[in-house]
Amino acid sequence: MLKVGLTGGIGSGKSVVCQVFSTLGIPVFNADLAARHIMENDQLLVHSIKELLGGEVYNKGILDRPKVASIVFNKPELLAQLNALVHPTTVKYANDWLAKQTTPYAIKEAAIYFESGSYNEMDVMIGVYAPQEIRIKRAMNRGKQTREEVLSIIGRQMNEEEKMNRCDFVITNEDVTAVLPQVLGVHKALLQKASINN
Repeated sequence: MLKVGLTGGIGSGKSVVCQVFSTLGIPVFNADLAARHIMENDQLLVHSIKELLGGEVYNKGILDRPKVASIVFNKPELLAQLNALVHPTTVKYANDWLAKQTTPYAIKEAAIYFESGSYNEMDVMIGVYAPQEIRIKRAMNRGKQTREEVLSIIGRQMNEEEKMNRCDFVITNEDVTAVLPQVLGVHKALLQKASINN
């Protein structure tokens, strides 16, 4: 089975593309959702996060994500420490999930593949691209973040052009180009690649 990574910056529309792959019967692993799950259910990790950021970041066992964001905002060293706690556990969770899949290929979606080096574990990389202004508007509408907050997140992520250049396939999702034909083209190519690899 091919291990396919799907990435793109904040607001690029990764979740829309993933939904299309899902409707084609391809299993999709969402690293953000997985990280949320383990940050609330992996007791060892919960304990480590409380030690790093303080117990008040949890409210009745639920992680207060806006509070976490406000604590690590503009503190890159603290964010790096938090990522160092969460990332290895999420990777293990993803690898366990991938090992159970039986389709020709499965997708693991994450924002920081190249930044973290985890792209090395994938057979193929798909990038989802949208111009920066569209990404900012989407992120502001979705997450109720300010423009400054979104720009800060973009500033911490790899340059979008460089990220797309490092991907095997790029799907454009800028509300003009239809996503479905692009996904179908990539799907066909991945099925062919998976059959050759078998």
